[in-house]
Amino acid sequence: MSYDSAATRARLLDSAYAEFADRGFAGARVNRIASESGANKQAIYLYFASKEGLFDAVLEDRLGVLADIVPYTPDDLTGYIGALFDHMVEHPELVRLTQWKQLERPDATDMELNSHVSKAEALARAMGVDDTRGMDALMLTLAMAQAWNTTSPSVRSMSKPAELRLRQHRASLISGVAAVVDALQ
Repeated sequence: MSYDSAATRARLLDSAYAEFADRGFAGARVNRIASESGANKQAIYLYFASKEGLFDAVLEDRLGVLADIVPYTPDDLTGYIGALFDHMVEHPELVRLTQWKQLERPDATDMELNSHVSKAEALARAMGVDDTRGMDALMLTLAMAQAWNTTSPSVRSMSKPAELRLRQHRASLISGVAAVVDALQ
């Protein structure tokens, strides 16, 4: 039987994603990740050098997947935020992963910094404002999207009334984003 290093790495990333989203960085266990992936602990260190490297790789991988599924559209920020909100509702584990990241490893990685700067610059151009205003608009709208998703218990329950409340949340978020953009222009 041949060894497929790409498949092993992918299994490790998937197992680590579930572990980190569920337990955070501090609570995650390398042994559990290795066991769940069908790999050994040494493979984690071979591919990612450390638990920190694995966490960073998971975050980068999942944010890359998010960027593919919900492409950034600075010319249509309300559309982007609506699609982002929808994705976060469907994938609460991604919200939990990013919250763990903020709590346990608050310093931005180079990937995060570059992503935010490039998005803010594109948004500033679309809005016709300076880069500082673009960054303000980006951070406010991203914070609003995450707050709506994490502060409402009705978002997690998909009963008929909750579906209505979810649509109301989404509509309020889009109105709020539009107001932020208008206020910063």
